[in-house]
Amino acid sequence: MSTAYIALGANLPSPTGPPPATLAAAAERLSAFGRIAARSSLYSTAPVGLADQPRFTNAVLMLQTHLSPRNLLAALLDIEHEFGRDRSRDAPNGPRPLDLDLLFYGDLVIGASGLELPHPRFAERAFVLVPLHEIAPNLRDPRSRQTVARFLESLSAPAAREAGVQIESEHWVAHLG
Repeated sequence: MSTAYIALGANLPSPTGPPPATLAAAAERLSAFGRIAARSSLYSTAPVGLADQPRFTNAVLMLQTHLSPRNLLAALLDIEHEFGRDRSRDAPNGPRPLDLDLLFYGDLVIGASGLELPHPRFAERAFVLVPLHEIAPNLRDPRSRQTVARFLESLSAPAAREAGVQIESEHWVAHLG
């Protein structure tokens, strides 16, 4: 089995409910592709890039899986679609019912069309680094060998403000307890 880290985010309701319920249901769907070995808390974060939209709910999961990176990415895109995401229509950084990003897959470094690992912008995003740090502070970027903790310490003050605030949700607890 390989270990993958997946970022989850949403700021619009999906067919399963508000963003916390959506993330819980998406995590449950992800468990069909392996074993969820760790999960962060939920975080409420300000939108990045396009400010005039609702706040996001974000989290990160560690998934142990037999799927290849490309097959896992295809599964993530299928789950997004099931929850109402239309990548062909959605504006970059715009509102969405579900966003699933493959951050890391073991120590692989891939720069292929449609699949880049580690995720090219993970180190710039507090809304990813904070929940990732919660479950894997010593995880190393296979390119730079820096830890997630070090990347989080390196964020600029404006980027660090994007980290948001930890939130409670009965959906998250009930589905993944």
